[in-house]
Amino acid sequence: MNATYLGIDLRRQLRDVMNIAFVIGLPVVMYIVFGSTFGSGNQMAGHANVKFYVMTSMSVYAASVATTSSAGQAAIELLQGWGRQLGLTPMRPSGYVGTKVLVALVVAAGGVAAVFLAGVLTGARAERWWIWLVTGVIAWLLSGIFALYGLAIAQTFRSESSVGVASAGLVLLAFFGNLFVPLGGTILKVARFTPLYGYAALARWPSTRGEVVDTSGNSTQDPMWWLIVSWVAWAVIFALISVWAVRRGRRRQ
Repeated sequence: MNATYLGIDLRRQLRDVMNIAFVIGLPVVMYIVFGSTFGSGNQMAGHANVKFYVMTSMSVYAASVATTSSAGQAAIELLQGWGRQLGLTPMRPSGYVGTKVLVALVVAAGGVAAVFLAGVLTGARAERWWIWLVTGVIAWLLSGIFALYGLAIAQTFRSESSVGVASAGLVLLAFFGNLFVPLGGTILKVARFTPLYGYAALARWPSTRGEVVDTSGNSTQDPMWWLIVSWVAWAVIFALISVWAVRRGRRRQ
C-alpha cells in the first residue's frame, strides 16, 4: 500500500459531508426507532438488555453501510479514469484493495461510535464494562469484509449505479443477518450461510454467547467456530473477486 494515496483517499472521503451524514445518521435513527419499539430498560438479552442488543445490531449495520459506501466509490473513480492512472504506478491490485479497506474502516469507526453514543443516552446497558468495549471493537474491525463487498460490486459493474446496487444488496443481507427483526424456521437456517450473519453474531457474542431466539421464542446456539469460519470464508470470497476485478480492469485499460 502507498501512504500518500491512503492519505489522499481518506481526505476525499471525509470531505464528502453528505455521505458521512448518511452513513452515520441513518443507523442512529434506525436504532432509536427499533430500540424504542422492541426494547426496554428491564428486558434482558443474555448479559445485556434488549436496547444493547438492538444497539449492537445497528452498529453492525452502520459499519457495513459505511464500509460498503466508501469502497463502492471506486466505481466513480474508474469512470473518471483514476484506475488508468493507478495502473501506471507500482501499486499492486492487492495494495489498492487494502488501501480501500483501511479508508473504509476509518469511516466505519464514526458510524459505530455514533450508534454507541445514542445507546448510552437512551438506556442501553450491559452487565460488564468490557462487553461494551469488545462489542464495539468487533463491530468496527470485522466490517472490513463489507469494504471488500462494496469494492467487489464496484469493480465488477463499473458504473455509477454500482453503489446503489451494493447498498440495496446490503439491506437484503442485513435482513438475513438478523439485524432488523428476529428470524425463525427455514429462513433462519438459510440466513446462517449469508455474509452478514456471522459478522453480526460475532459482534453480539460478548452479550449473548451465541444464543439466538427465533420468532417462536425457541432458543438455539451458534458455535463460535462456525461464525468465524463464515466470516473468514466470505472475506476471502470478496477479496478474491475484488483483486480479480481490479486486474481485469487494468488489462482492459
